[in-house]
Amino acid sequence: MTNATIIDPLALAQTLIRAESVTPARGAAFDVLEAALLPLGFMIERFVEGDAPEGPVENLLAVRAGIGRHLAFAGHLDVVPPGDGWSGSPWSGAVHGDLLYGRGAVDMKGAIAAFAAAAGATPGTLSLIITGDEEGPATYGTPRLIERMAELGVKPDLCLVGEPTSVARLGDTVKIGRRGSVNIWIDVPGKQGHVAYPHLANNPIPRLVAALSAIQAIVLDHGNAWFQPSNVEITDLNVGNPAANVVPAKASARISIRFNDEQRGDALVERIAAVVQSHAPGAKVTAKVSGEAFLTPPGALSQLVADAIHDVTGIEPDLSTTGGTSDARFLSRLCPTVEFGLVNATMHQCDEAVAVDDLRALAAIYGAIIARACG
Repeated sequence: MTNATIIDPLALAQTLIRAESVTPARGAAFDVLEAALLPLGFMIERFVEGDAPEGPVENLLAVRAGIGRHLAFAGHLDVVPPGDGWSGSPWSGAVHGDLLYGRGAVDMKGAIAAFAAAAGATPGTLSLIITGDEEGPATYGTPRLIERMAELGVKPDLCLVGEPTSVARLGDTVKIGRRGSVNIWIDVPGKQGHVAYPHLANNPIPRLVAALSAIQAIVLDHGNAWFQPSNVEITDLNVGNPAANVVPAKASARISIRFNDEQRGDALVERIAAVVQSHAPGAKVTAKVSGEAFLTPPGALSQLVADAIHDVTGIEPDLSTTGGTSDARFLSRLCPTVEFGLVNATMHQCDEAVAVDDLRALAAIYGAIIARACG
């Protein structure tokens, strides 16, 4: 590396934002990142997998040999659709005042640009695990990258996920775990008939309502030292009956469970299915476990990250497990994994924006993390 390869995180973030990459993403944004990483000594592999509607998805694995432990940085170039109501183009990458605007500025093209800048300025054994399918179902994203890493013998010692974890100020929060997530669909069959002749019909609604009432009453746990209580939420209820004088032939519902490390996804599905069958025999219950809960207990990695944050900002970060799921749920199986990134106040919102000073400070923090991890 020479000074000619030093990366300006603002300029790279702008170029990444201008490369539209609504999930599932491939193409231009990956071209931009590859062009930035190649002069830094990274060996890069890109591959596309999957078919519509969950694909095709592009993934990028970049690896650089160097000194010390192997630190992996994980992130995603895909973004959620911008929606309406922006003050300007969501793909402009424009700077107004002290803010950089654009879809992905916070979540999470800004963090990827900051890490690339840090890698350009700091030696070390590094890899970047970058997917185009974090905002979607993740079927062809990080899990496929992990498989490819195993095939290539790429084994990081530590992993940092660049999700926007900060709440009020850059550096105030590091995520050391996340709750798991499962969605469950319940379909209760009935028999259509005239409401005046109920003995000739079989109304599925009372049975479904009874099952949902019992499910809503479940207390899974009371949380623990690092996790809030697991919660069960009814997220959809559908009969689709347009006629006032017809008993419907079916009724369905969907529930979502966010659970801590006292639960397991498959066990929760079995428990819910048993409740449903007790109130609505013959109902169909299907489920998708999006990820299990994970925890990287406070220790060497979280302290390393906290020390780097303090060096740059003077802040002592809180360690947290709040928020939704992230690809850390997959990466935590490889090695100790934590998440740290920008302030998350505007992610997924119109006029998503990051403070330019925060972007540069994040690059400095990432550089300090690399130095501590790989030095």
